Amino acid sequence: MPTHAERRVLRYTPEQLFALVADVRRYPEFLPWCVGARVISQTEEKLVADLTIGFKLFRETFRSEVQLERPHDIHVQYMNGPFRYLNNHWKFVPHPHGTQVEFFVDFEFRSRLLQAVIGTVFNEAVRLMVRAFERRAMQLYGRPSAQPSPVPAA
Repeated sequence: MPTHAERRVLRYTPEQLFALVADVRRYPEFLPWCVGARVISQTEEKLVADLTIGFKLFRETFRSEVQLERPHDIHVQYMNGPFRYLNNHWKFVPHPHGTQVEFFVDFEFRSRLLQAVIGTVFNEAVRLMVRAFERRAMQLYGRPSAQPSPVPAA
């Protein structure tokens, strides 16, 4: 159902961006619609976490297993919650101007009502989410020396 893929070059290191995305506990501090995060278990290679998303009258919690392949890949595997499925991947590729970030998300809610509500705002919501990660990088690591640039799809 809703799918979004994006590539951007950001003037931060892969290690910095990996650490930012892997820090699931902090998502409610900066990520729109994320109203709760609880890490159930964590090792160097994997974490299991519950995220609670809130949008208008809806509030749903889901559990995911997150594979951490430092410093270049993060793969999110949906375990249970309001989705039929959820696929989410981050890739951090060294680039002459910092790091090329590749982000992919694809999901479908079990509830037709929730799917219809989210479907109307999905693309803008994902763009806001990606921008929230960029702003968080600026907060944590300082303003980059140049603006991030979209990378044309291959």
